[in-house]
Amino acid sequence: MSELTVEPVESVESVGDADVPAGVDAPEYVLYGGKGGVGKTTCAAATALASARDGTPTLVLSTDPAHSLSDTLETDVPGEPTRIRESAPLWAAEIDPAAATGGPFAGANGDEAEGGDGATGAGMDLGGMGELLGGGEHPLAGGAMPGADEAAAVQLLLEYLDDPRFDRVVVDTAPTGHTLRLLELPDVMDSMVGRLVAFREKLSGMAGSLGGVFGSDADDAEAGVDDLRALSARIERLRAALQDPARTDFRVVLVPEEMSVVESERLLDRLSEFDISVDTLVVNRVSEDLAGVAGFDGDWFVAPETGDCEFCRRRWEVQRRALDRAQPLFRGRDVKRVPLFAEPVHGEAMLGVVAACLA
Repeated sequence: MSELTVEPVESVESVGDADVPAGVDAPEYVLYGGKGGVGKTTCAAATALASARDGTPTLVLSTDPAHSLSDTLETDVPGEPTRIRESAPLWAAEIDPAAATGGPFAGANGDEAEGGDGATGAGMDLGGMGELLGGGEHPLAGGAMPGADEAAAVQLLLEYLDDPRFDRVVVDTAPTGHTLRLLELPDVMDSMVGRLVAFREKLSGMAGSLGGVFGSDADDAEAGVDDLRALSARIERLRAALQDPARTDFRVVLVPEEMSVVESERLLDRLSEFDISVDTLVVNRVSEDLAGVAGFDGDWFVAPETGDCEFCRRRWEVQRRALDRAQPLFRGRDVKRVPLFAEPVHGEAMLGVVAACLA
């Protein structure tokens, strides 16, 4: 194998502001989805920075439980929208599902409940019905409700998407499975509402025959049903926004590896089932020269030597085969390529380079 040698180059900070895009051609919501670890956070941060550079009030959100937005932006990103740049109207937040402790996702005593998988979730407050339903482990009693983390994240996401402070919201979504569960929640909740209504009617009949012994529990059931219906309606609004290409640009990110392509195929199929169109695909970490992607002066950029380096050549063959497989996904879509960088991709300078690749 040939030895790979790299000559010292100028710092990436030498990239001029003229090369970095100001503004993005996108609707009010931009969502990045895909397999975990493909670079969704990087793309979301780069897009948000470019959006804010032309004066557009922009919020970048992370709904991924494994947050990395703070590291990418090199600033502490809190759990609620906070302005993180003085030079541009850019806000950021890393959504913590455990923070949504109100409404139907409060614990039986208004406290957070611990989910069975170790994640902090929340349960429904159904008052004394917990005992009638067989104890705190029942999904309709106190304790963590299936999908509570995702539902709590949706509550906060809905709040921020409707926030009048922002003209554009860029979302770094959770890995594929989490994103799809978010979209499935309205159907799940409709089923839960139906079961609760049937139980409430049964309980009301019992209360009437027993002289109102269970009257307060029936009131609690009514409140729980109303809360679930309200949340389900809000999630339906979110899904409607995602289904409107004039309002939402859902971008799928992948890397040129077979498993990532397979995961992207599945995600696109599932999004199609929800009538969510994907017009943009981002192929990240491609072994090619930056000048061929975004037209940057390549003096500082170190491209993989696929001609002289045996390791680089083999990796390029792996990528080429994956790209060949992905051709059906590319047809009819806008494909953005982001090269594999030798430098860590964080901070405004590198994110500006990524934004130029995404433009």
